[in-house]
Amino acid sequence: MNTTNNTWARVGHQTDRAASPMVTVVTAEACHLCEDAHTELLNRATQGQLLLDQVDAESPQGQKLLHQHRPAMFPLVLLDGAFLSAGRLPRRKLDRALAARKAS
Repeated sequence: MNTTNNTWARVGHQTDRAASPMVTVVTAEACHLCEDAHTELLNRATQGQLLLDQVDAESPQGQKLLHQHRPAMFPLVLLDGAFLSAGRLPRRKLDRALAARKAS
């Protein structure tokens, strides 16, 4: 998990910004599902599959997203601003969503 004091961190290839999907993950402190999702998404971001925006749940942006999407648990994961999941990251669902976005 990001150990800096930033309320968000973006990871991804600068040249692919327009074409790459943006995945936003809203995380809470001491959340093992958040750590798992962050690790998986960070790996995908470093491979150039997506851009990753990590948002702390306690930040103003995190609070806004939590109010808007009302997840039952953490982490909240959004793909291009749309709800993808809450709780354990569904890797196959993410794969399908990324493939569908790439095909369109």
